Formats: sequence, structure tokens, C-alpha cells
Amino acid sequence: MPIDILVLLVAVAFVAGYVDAVAGGGGLITIPALLLAGVPPLTALGTNKVQAIFGSASATYAYAAKGHMNLRRQAPMAVLSFAGSCLGAVAARSVPTAILQVGLPFLLIAIALLFAFKPGLSDVDAERRLSPAVFAFPLVPLIGAYDGLFGPGTGSFFMLAFVALAGYGVLKATAHTKLLNFASNLGGFAVFTLSGSVIWQVGLAMGIAQFVGARLGAMTAMRFGSKLIRPLLVVVCLALAIKLLWT
Repeated sequence: MPIDILVLLVAVAFVAGYVDAVAGGGGLITIPALLLAGVPPLTALGTNKVQAIFGSASATYAYAAKGHMNLRRQAPMAVLSFAGSCLGAVAARSVPTAILQVGLPFLLIAIALLFAFKPGLSDVDAERRLSPAVFAFPLVPLIGAYDGLFGPGTGSFFMLAFVALAGYGVLKATAHTKLLNFASNLGGFAVFTLSGSVIWQVGLAMGIAQFVGARLGAMTAMRFGSKLIRPLLVVVCLALAIKLLWT
């Protein structure tokens, strides 16, 4: 790959890491960039998983270090997310995704409207609607499987689940979303690696930029909380919906 294209991809990865650490949707930025750089679609998905692991790991560590999540307590859900993503990635080669492509934009628009207009959404925890056991299974592996199978909007779905069903405040939900998204990225990465659908030099270079961008994004989110996360999440969901509808 020409060095100027690689430098542009690294810059894109930095921005994507920042945005993803705050509101999710980093793949909305990196996957089109990889495709425009001439990377074949399946290889673009695999390479994107490599660099996404760096970003989600960086954000997870940043949130955990400041006490916004307990890694040991959340580990079982992360394992479920990983397992679901592995199954989804395996199924991606044989399961048609046409229904997802048609319905997903409207679901993302609904999520955007919810976070834009629902009163009372803040960084303060609300009433839990599901027990931890019911929330963890089957909801978490189902969203993880979606990430392995299709991918766009995974962070938004985890975020919605934590806020609407677990009663988490917006900042706390964002922190916990990163851990589960890291696990689902890792599951998809494992399957794509076994199939050889990765450009390692590009993925690792972008991954370093993702790591730095995600750390800055997490620091910004922790400083401003829901005042920043809510509007950025709305923008990301709407942008992803528009892209899917256009495609």
C-alpha cells in the first residue's frame, strides 16, 4: 500500500477511535476508508477488527482505571459477547444479511430519536428492568453475534440495552459498552484471522492510532458525560442509518 494512503488511514483511525470511545460507530469511519483505499470487502472487515481491538481495549482500560466499571465483575458478560461474536462471524459466510440491511437503518433512527428526546437520560442510574442474569443471557451473546455477522451499530445496541434495560446512567453505560464491544471485536478478529482475511501491517498501524484516539475520547467523555455522549450518539446513529440507506 502506498505510504500516503497508509498515513491517511492512520489519521482516519485516530478520529474513529476518538468517536468510538465516546459514542460508538468507529467502523462507520474506518470501513469505508479501507474500501476506498482498495481493500477487498472481506479483508476490510478483518483488518478493521484488528485496529478496532486496539481502540476498544484502550477505551475499556481508561474507563476501568477511573472506576466506571469493574472488569472482574463484567468478565462473564464479556465471555458471552466473545462467544456470540465467534458464532456470528462463522455464520457470516452462509447466512444472508439482506433483512438486516433493510431493517437496521430504521432501528438506528429509532435509537437516535430515543436518546435525543427521551427525558431523564443522564449520568444518574435509573431503575433496572431486567435482572443481571436475564440481561447477560441471551441478550449479550445475541448482540455479540450480530457484531460478528454484520457489525454496524453494535455499540449503539449495547448502549441502548444498558440504559433502557439495566438502568445504567449514560456515562456508566458507555464504559460497560466498551468492554463488551472489545470482546465482540476479539471474537470476530479470531475468526477473520483464521480465514486469512487480514492485512496485518495496515491493521496494526491503524490500531496504534485507534489506541491513542480512544484514550483521548474516553477522557473527554468522562469529563463531559451525557452532555457530550448523548448528542454524539444521536449523530453517529443517524449517520450510520443514512449510509446504510444510501448503500
